[in-house]
Formats: sequence, C-alpha cells, structure tokens
Amino acid sequence: MNLCVRKNYRHQSIYLQLSFSILFGILSFGVIAAEKYPSKPVRIVVGFAAAGPVDNLSRIIARRLSVRLEQQFVVDNRPGASSMIGAQMVASSEPDGYTLLMVASTHAINPSLYKKIAFNTEKDFTPISLIAENPFVLVVPSKLKVSTLADLISLARSDVKPVNYASAGIGGLPHLSAELFKLEAGIEANHIPYKGAAPASVDLLAGHVSFMINNMQSALPYIKDGRLRALAVTSPERVSSIPNVPTFREIGYKGLQISGWYGLLAPAGLPLDIVQLLNRQVQLILKEKEVIAEIKSDGAEVIMSTPKEFSDRIRDDMIKWSVIIKSAGISQQ
Repeated sequence: MNLCVRKNYRHQSIYLQLSFSILFGILSFGVIAAEKYPSKPVRIVVGFAAAGPVDNLSRIIARRLSVRLEQQFVVDNRPGASSMIGAQMVASSEPDGYTLLMVASTHAINPSLYKKIAFNTEKDFTPISLIAENPFVLVVPSKLKVSTLADLISLARSDVKPVNYASAGIGGLPHLSAELFKLEAGIEANHIPYKGAAPASVDLLAGHVSFMINNMQSALPYIKDGRLRALAVTSPERVSSIPNVPTFREIGYKGLQISGWYGLLAPAGLPLDIVQLLNRQVQLILKEKEVIAEIKSDGAEVIMSTPKEFSDRIRDDMIKWSVIIKSAGISQQ
C-alpha cells in the first residue's frame, strides 16, 4: 500500500471513529436527559380559581410530586372561560413534561357547549391519569316542607307555584345533572344560574330556590349543620360521609349515576417515558393513607387509571353529555 492510500485510509478511520463518538454522545445525552426528568420546576396549570376543589386537589398532588421527584411542582391558577384559558395555554406548550394541566369534567363537556374552542379536546392533550371523582347531591332548604325525593317531585308537579332550581352556572355538571333529573322524573323546573356554587348556595339557604344538585365539597358543610337537607346522591353507592342518604339508583332513577372527575393532562406528544413516570408516581401518591383521607375530607374519592383509561373516560363523557345537552335544549354559546 503506497503512502497516499495509507493516509487516506487513516483519515477515513479517524472520521468514522469521530462520527461514532458523536453519535454515541448524542444518544447518551438523550438517555441521561430522560433519566434526569424533571431537571427544573414543573408547572401544573389549573383553569379554576384558587381554593376550589380542582385547586385543592392540584396542591395535594403537587406537594407529593415535589418530594418524590426532588423538583418543585408549582400550581398556576389560570381561571376563566369554563377552564378553557388554562387548557389553551397547555395545549400550545412544549410537550416536554414541564407544563401539565389539572382538569375537571367540564373539559369533556365544553365541546358541546361552546361553538369556538381554540384547541382539540382529545387530540391536543396527552392523558396521564385520573385523580379523583366526586358524586353530586340533591339538596333542598331545611325550611322547605320536603323530606324525600318523592315529595320534591310531587311539589314540582303541583300547581302551587313554579319550582326553581339553582346551579353554579350554565353547562356545568350540577346544571346538566338537574336537567337529566327533570327528564328522568318528568317534571318542570326553572333554571336559575349563578356565578359559582357559593352565591347559588346563599339563595338556596334563603329559600329563594327550591333545590340544587351540587358537588359534595360545597354542599356537605350545610348538610352537616342542618341548614340543607340531602335527598339523593348521584353515586352508584351511598356516600360514606352521609350514609343515610339514598342514591338515585335506589329510588329508581338509574340514569342519574353521575360523578365529576379530576385528572392530569399534558400537551400532545409528551414522550412515553415521561407519561409512564408521572402515571406511576401519581398512582403511588393516591395509595398514601394521608392523601386518601385528604381527598375524602373534601367530599371526593380517589380514582386511579392508566393513561388509556383516562382517554376513554374523556371520550365517553364527551358523547354522553353531548346527547344530554341536545335533549335538554341547551344552546351552544
């Protein structure tokens, strides 16, 4: 082999060695980067105001993830537009695991209520896990001469006076649950929407409206102090905090099995290894006795899922509530 050929051969060998070294370095860096997640603070966006059920649950999960993954998980409240402001922010974020979204059942209801949504409810998010669910309870003021659900139905069917019911706002689960109750019971009742559960509860306590289907977190304190009377719950089984209150199913209204849910999402395209890591950590958190107690004290129940099970729940609820919204004649906004 002459000198020129040997030089070319040596140059090619050096070039190949360098190429393999660079390629190996890139691959190694990718593995190390994935193993180090999270390497900076993670933001959990909440499309609701602070101190509400979704915010409270987000902070329970954020505190535990911060400890388990040795990095700060920060709750970022971005309320407005039925939680869609926060959802849009996350949908347009990088799918790197550093921006997450805690959602409620409204996430699956909004597509049927609003004509224009700046994101695709299914395609623009990566489901991580369901976190909790809470049933709803039909309550009446204690001063109202109604002791059972049958009494309320009789009152609505009588000609004494129109029956009004309150909700925390148009299109929320309490509103839709009440409309479903009307359809199932064959009664008429006027809907009085409020800007939140708190002002609705004030008017209910004052007797300005006859009933309300409310989330357990908001209704439970008034039930316990005797100012509201609970007539039925929407869960499949009786609720441990009010065991004497029957379910709608027991009374004969099988269609009224409704639970609001909460879950963790990320932008579409989140790498599978990060999805699996977060799902695994959330499942471990939800098995902690203190966490179960905290969630129960807020009127909810722990519910765990795989990412696919959460995805299926969103899709099923989108179909279910679309049918109910059309049946109730609720117009899109």
